[in-house]
Amino acid sequence: MSDRFEAPKGTFDYLPPEAGVRAAVEQRMLEQARRAGYERIETPVFEDTGLFARGVGAATDMVQKEMYSFTDKGGRSLTLRPELTAGVVRALIEHGRITAGVTKVTYSGPQFRYERPQAGRQRQFQQVGVEALGSGDPALDADVVLVGHEVFLGLGAEVTLLLTSLGDAECRPAYRSRLLDFLRGLGDDLPAAARARAELNPLRVLDMKDPRVQEVTADAPLMRDALCSACRAHDDRVRGLLADAGVKWDEAPRLVRGLDYYVRTTFEWQAAGLDAAQNALGGGGRYDGLSEAVGGPPAPGVGWALGLDRIVLALGQAGRLPADPHRLDVLVIPLADGSDSAAFTLVRDLRRAGLVADRPYTERTLKGHFKAAGKAGALAVAILGEAELAAGQVSVRDMGQHQQWSLPVEQAVGAVAQVVRSARGGHGDPLPEEPVT
Repeated sequence: MSDRFEAPKGTFDYLPPEAGVRAAVEQRMLEQARRAGYERIETPVFEDTGLFARGVGAATDMVQKEMYSFTDKGGRSLTLRPELTAGVVRALIEHGRITAGVTKVTYSGPQFRYERPQAGRQRQFQQVGVEALGSGDPALDADVVLVGHEVFLGLGAEVTLLLTSLGDAECRPAYRSRLLDFLRGLGDDLPAAARARAELNPLRVLDMKDPRVQEVTADAPLMRDALCSACRAHDDRVRGLLADAGVKWDEAPRLVRGLDYYVRTTFEWQAAGLDAAQNALGGGGRYDGLSEAVGGPPAPGVGWALGLDRIVLALGQAGRLPADPHRLDVLVIPLADGSDSAAFTLVRDLRRAGLVADRPYTERTLKGHFKAAGKAGALAVAILGEAELAAGQVSVRDMGQHQQWSLPVEQAVGAVAQVVRSARGGHGDPLPEEPVT
């Protein structure tokens, strides 16, 4: 047995610069939620196992096959969260935050499911999500979808929105019975796995990827054709608002998704550039009975969760990943004896001005320092040589334009900031004109 440890199967180490790029994508997603009035929430990585059995659905694949559950030293059954909505709703109930009006929260964090690792979906995976509780207004559904639309627009991701309605407690039971009769009527033409799934949740058969299942269920009755008048009116209002906002979608009458709590509005975003088996970037829907199912007051809700891992994968394939936000902006090079203290102070001031600044800690020639700065992606270099030190100056080199000039030390921060602004082409975080003191 080797003494060398490796990450467990289904997990992944994200190293620089990829980890920084992922963080930048995550931050852009959360920023769109913030602009829509969603406040940050954080919940435990593990919860009572019963929360997911009751909230997500005991018959779902997630609960039956995919959860990482364990008994702790106190004899309690706990589960690493396989999704975040149930835990968020539990937290809002527990702390009395479901009150009159709409409660809007956003989150990001890891989740865990024991399933076959695949591109963009490991056994530990990261999601960003929003939840809005306290209103059954279809305008809230439309706004939640619009926030997701703006996330992808801001990232430059090309996606397709799939949209449907799953009805509610009034119209779904009759449809479920009708669908189950249809599936049972297929007999052995329906594969065994699909027959077993039909007895637990017949709606889940409709979104199975098995080509044989799709073929024999092509004429299956659809939920959208069985909506009650209230659900149809709700659905029409959501679609009207989205159309008014310029959000396009594809009708997806067989879309179910994997969680039992969805009612009425249900949706998913898919990436055009990924294989069909991994092209779902995330989705969500309305879950009006979830709060009551986990012991809370009536609180209609709607939300979505987007997979950070797959979104990064899709952006990478499309060449749309943002630049590493931690890339070095400026390297300060002390060349002269006695310049070490001045370099240390200049690095401090550059960092206070919002720049990523550092200095070398290895002896090199000036040419070697320039080469190292270029390899690190530095946009500027500040040089403190004997001539500069004697004159109280700094030489600033624009690495992109290959231009260099000398100026007083007190002007160095502003000059470097201008070089960085120009090199970024107006992108990135704004930089103050003067260092923070």
